[in-house]
Amino acid sequence: MTTAETPTTLPELVVDLFREALGNDGLTAESDFFEEGGDSLSALRITAGLGEALGVEVPVALVFSAPTPAELAAVVAEETLPGAGEDRG
Repeated sequence: MTTAETPTTLPELVVDLFREALGNDGLTAESDFFEEGGDSLSALRITAGLGEALGVEVPVALVFSAPTPAELAAVVAEETLPGAGEDRG
């Protein structure tokens, strides 16, 4: 269970979700999901937490294609948040 303050940015939220899902409070924005022992259940926990916090559906495949909190936060911001990618032609 995370005892830190409520995250204020998307990257902080993703780091907190990684820490909780992987059971390691020492994870950073550059920690790798696979190197830290992540599995499909951990990925589901992360995406469920993101979905709940942001009010959007986050595909679990994003955790596998963007395996660090920093990468995942960037992809989530671009692909799932309102207004992202509006100019796709």
